[in-house]
Amino acid sequence: MNRVQVDVSRETKQRLDVYLELLKKWNSKINLVSPKTIDDAWNRHFVDSFQIHQIADCTGKKWVDVGSGAGFPGLVAAIAGMDSDNPNQITLIESDMRKCMFLRTVIREINAPVQVINDRIEKVPALKADVISARALADLNSLIGYAAHHLDKGGIALFPKGKNWQAELEEAESNWTFGYTTYDSQTDSGSVIMSITGIQHV
Repeated sequence: MNRVQVDVSRETKQRLDVYLELLKKWNSKINLVSPKTIDDAWNRHFVDSFQIHQIADCTGKKWVDVGSGAGFPGLVAAIAGMDSDNPNQITLIESDMRKCMFLRTVIREINAPVQVINDRIEKVPALKADVISARALADLNSLIGYAAHHLDKGGIALFPKGKNWQAELEEAESNWTFGYTTYDSQTDSGSVIMSITGIQHV
């Protein structure tokens, strides 16, 4: 597979490479990502997550990634920001203990300043985040519910969505009011990253 290049420092690239190798090693033991995507994991998971970090375009913020699984996009965003003088404070919420063990292993190996919470999203007390992210977790309506719980006033939610995103949007708008901007995905034609603000229940 041709590896899509991302504009990061040598140190960041080394950390991401360690992460990628650990993902391949652990994926044979626990289901972190679909086995069909593991050979192209760099493009399918890392680059896809990196574009979310670029859209956020922030430093020194409280970033919460819900349903983190293998760490996409939250752990990639944390690594991408480690060279900053004022990196984001990133928390990963994941209910599966084995996936949390994987996340903590990567974090330890690359010395990333990231917190992992092993619990269900709705059971974690409100974290008042500046940024909420989630990838391949749930429909938009459910994601906005999680964001309403954990997002601070004035914060943004960043959710990559597939080709049926407009149908999900219509359902979500029947239960919530919010503003949104869409960005075309760089890795999946027809998919978007949604930036959502001002969430309120109808």
